[in-house]
Amino acid sequence: MKIFNLDNDYNIVCNWQKTRNGFKHTASLHKNGLTVHECKICYLNRTWERFEYESILLKVINDNFDHNQKQNYINIIKELKG
Repeated sequence: MKIFNLDNDYNIVCNWQKTRNGFKHTASLHKNGLTVHECKICYLNRTWERFEYESILLKVINDNFDHNQKQNYINIIKELKG
């Protein structure tokens, strides 16, 4: 499990789980400690991400924020991951 703090209000909790055919990444978006959105992405073999949980983080951000907030939070994640 990894927690990505976006700001004082929002954080994203990411996790992975084995599945029958591969694995999946899951993520929960929390606002002030309350879960406001959950999603998952299933993989059969492996991912081609630049860093762990990249795809699921982008999915959560794209599903829940407007354009300006998206860019801000994506930049925060890039800074966290280098």
